[in-house]
Amino acid sequence: MKPTAASEFVGYCALEVADEALGLTFPLAVLYPAATPGKTETVGPYQLDVARDAPLAAGAFPMVLVSHGKGGSPWVYRTLAHYLARHGFVVGLPEHPFNNRNDNSWHGTTRNLAARPRHLHLAINHLYGHAKFAASLKADAVAVVGHSMGGYTALALAGGVPTSFPWESPDWQPHAVPTAADGRVRALVLLAPATAWFGAAGALRGVRAPVLLLEAGKDEHTTPEHAQIVLNGVPDRGQITHRVIANAGHFAFLSPFPAAMTSPAFPPSQDPPGFNRTLFHDDLNAEILAFLSREM
Repeated sequence: MKPTAASEFVGYCALEVADEALGLTFPLAVLYPAATPGKTETVGPYQLDVARDAPLAAGAFPMVLVSHGKGGSPWVYRTLAHYLARHGFVVGLPEHPFNNRNDNSWHGTTRNLAARPRHLHLAINHLYGHAKFAASLKADAVAVVGHSMGGYTALALAGGVPTSFPWESPDWQPHAVPTAADGRVRALVLLAPATAWFGAAGALRGVRAPVLLLEAGKDEHTTPEHAQIVLNGVPDRGQITHRVIANAGHFAFLSPFPAAMTSPAFPPSQDPPGFNRTLFHDDLNAEILAFLSREM
């Protein structure tokens, strides 16, 4: 299936997804091909050209979810999300509960390992059942983009079987993490993914979706061993498109930050000397679009 042709306008709406089992809700921002022009709006702490709550453009669109890293924010992938929405995708940006920049209290727990893929599953259900989007979404056509801890989340949703580390449980024992594969996931984009929970033999045997795997050549957080777990663990290595981005740091995959937020005191805004994040994102967005257009 191929996405609908590029849209001139991008819509934006803010949804809330319920997790009744855990008794919580979490935000889900959605960017999508829109039928009406947008204007500069404030989304999170950023500015983006969107048509707030606009009707969708005519067509049937695949879905993309973007899973942020630990202690992160969905809006740090805003330029990729906007680009994909302009090119025929409905893009969901969930904020992972208690593992985001406002509240990271579940970091380093088995609860977080189980909740992250579960919440992507709930977000998919929510969009397919939502009155605004249901009629415009292609059936069973979902891709997941995951950066860092989002890469873990994408693999767990696509059939990976994770095992926790001893320090992530009160009893200091490793545990199989209860996750369930979502068969609607058709493609994965893994950006400097954190994958150490899939080190057991056969842990990625259930991952059948094609994968675009991009490493950062100077990653200070997810070392090359993380990518090797994916390359060696999936049943068909031929399903992986793999590339190392020369001179890139771990945060190179985040959208370029406004000048007011760019400072050595804010490490996510920093890159190795000589690396141009703005130019890189022009290529990154096009590469991800080409992959998803081919696989979705």
